[in-house]
Amino acid sequence: MLTVYGIQSCGTCREMRAAFDKAGVPYVYKNFSENIQNLKDFLKLRDSLPLFDEVKARGGVGTPCLVSDDGKVTLDWEQFLPAGFPMEERNACSRDGKSC
Repeated sequence: MLTVYGIQSCGTCREMRAAFDKAGVPYVYKNFSENIQNLKDFLKLRDSLPLFDEVKARGGVGTPCLVSDDGKVTLDWEQFLPAGFPMEERNACSRDGKSC
């Protein structure tokens, strides 16, 4: 099952959750605005992986952040949606529409 780190104020996190719920994608959501341990776990990932370098360079946070069962970390949540899943108008925080 996917573990997703995010924050309620992130438009992309809200969009991802709605799409995952609608598509039936199983995930555990770790909101780090409500739990300090979730924040610590997320920061450990963000501060140690080159995946976040571009996000940090533009002043972003790097949410939603997804960790698969095999430990792979990604910001590309759309890859977990079923093929052909209809996406609605983007409500994302970043120019590429994929992360905050």
